[in-house]
This record gives sequence, structure tokens and C-alpha cells, in this order.
Amino acid sequence: MSKLKLIPKLNIGTWRENAWLILGCILQALSVAVFLGPADIASGGASGLAIILARQFPIPISIGLLTFLINLPLFWLGARYMGGWGFLVRTIATVVLYTGFTALLENAALKPLTHDLMLNTLFGAVVGGIGGGMVFYARATTGGTDILALLLLRSRGLPLSQGYLISDILVIGLAGLVFGWEKALYAVIALYVGGVATEAISEGPHVSRTALIITEQPEAVSQAILEQMGRGLTRWQGKGGFTGHDRPILFVVISRAETAILKRLVAESDPNAFVVIGHAQEVYGEGFRKFE
Repeated sequence: MSKLKLIPKLNIGTWRENAWLILGCILQALSVAVFLGPADIASGGASGLAIILARQFPIPISIGLLTFLINLPLFWLGARYMGGWGFLVRTIATVVLYTGFTALLENAALKPLTHDLMLNTLFGAVVGGIGGGMVFYARATTGGTDILALLLLRSRGLPLSQGYLISDILVIGLAGLVFGWEKALYAVIALYVGGVATEAISEGPHVSRTALIITEQPEAVSQAILEQMGRGLTRWQGKGGFTGHDRPILFVVISRAETAILKRLVAESDPNAFVVIGHAQEVYGEGFRKFE
């Protein structure tokens, strides 16, 4: 008997993820139909290329449908390197929602809120970036160069804003040839601002601070942090590279608002302490976020 390969169970996501996904698609569609499309600002991606084709070749196909058609070749790339069939199905569903909402809004013939290029650029980028962040948070993408930007993030560690700039150079160049280089420059602004907004939403407003404290008064510093801040900490023993002497090291994670309090407590307990304060993108555990 030949062995049959079982089709893996597809993860359709939780109701919360699906709600974020739908809302994100709506916001991205609004970005294209209300701000970027009417202003001829092709800020990269499949939707940007669709705006160029729709304006350059007056064919009876909406930007939404063109976006879907452009995405077809990229589905394989996403399925191959970013999660297999589960990723592919969620991406196709997201693209269908996004392009469908875009087509509906175009047919509704919504009037542009403004004819100012800068306002259309900024609001289109922010609204679209927020929508993109919601889609990423729901573990999906709207296809296009979202897939390429995520691949650069995973393989090279590039931030999404930089990944978009790299992956969308060709679209920006075409926009310059079709709409003029002034609008291409606006498109670069929209691309970068949208990437920053996407990062802010997808990664969440949960940036905390980490502090390494090298002190000769570990007991006094630890007691001050525990009693006055209510924060736990970790202690271990290090050795100075220059002196060769043992050095107690304290490690503590705090919120951004607690940074000034921590510095004051350390200064009062040991003015000669050596303190390094850094960023922690996400923190899970007691006193912070819980694992979902």
C-alpha cells in the first residue's frame, strides 16, 4: 500500500487575530482608495504597481483586482520560505479581503479628503501602515512586497521600514517615470513612514528598559529597587577585565517611566555604580506581559 501524505491542519487563527486582520485590510484599502490612489502616489508594493498600471494603461480593471493579479506570482515565494500551506492560505485570504475592500471603495467613488500631496502622502502612509501592522500582528501579510520585507527581516534582521525601501525601489522608479519624480519622492516618504507605522503596530507599544548595574553596594541597591520599585532583579558575579577584581552585577527590567526612578535610587545607594540602560522590545513574565 502506498503511503498517503496527510494534509497539515491549517491554522485559521483566533477570533481576535481575524478581527485584527479584517480591520487591517480595511485600513489599507482606505489608504489606497482615499489617499494614495487619487494623488497618484505609488508607495511601493503590489498596490503601488497596480496604481501605476491603472493610470498608464486605461483598462477596465480596478486597482484592487490588479493588486490581486500582481500578487499571484509572490504566493509561491511566501509558501516556500514563510510557513508553507498555512501561510499561503492565510495570505490568499488576506489579499482577497484587501483587494475586495479596495475595489468596493473605488466603486463607491469616495471623494478625496484633500488634494494636498503632502497630506495625502502622510495620511495614506500612516493609515496604510497601521493596517499593515494589524495584518502582521494577526500573523498574515497582504502579499506583494510585504513578503519580501518579512524575508529580509527574518534572514538579514533588517527593520521593516528598511526592508520596504529595498524591496520597493523598482516600483518607486516606475512611479518616477510615469507620474514624475516629484511624486516619486513623495512615494519614498510614504514608503518609509508606512514602514515605521507598521513596525509600531506589529511590535506593540511594549518597549521596556533593561539595566545592568555594576556596584560595590549590591545589597543597598537591591534593597532600594525591591522596596521602592517593587521590581525583582537578578544578581551574579563578574570579574573586571582591567583590575581582575570580582564585581557584583545586578540585572533588572523596568518600564520606560521608571527609568528616572531607578537612576535616582542607584545614585543614592552607590554614586560610584556603573549603569548601562538599554531597550527590551518585548518582556514576558511576572510584572510584565503574559504569554498568549
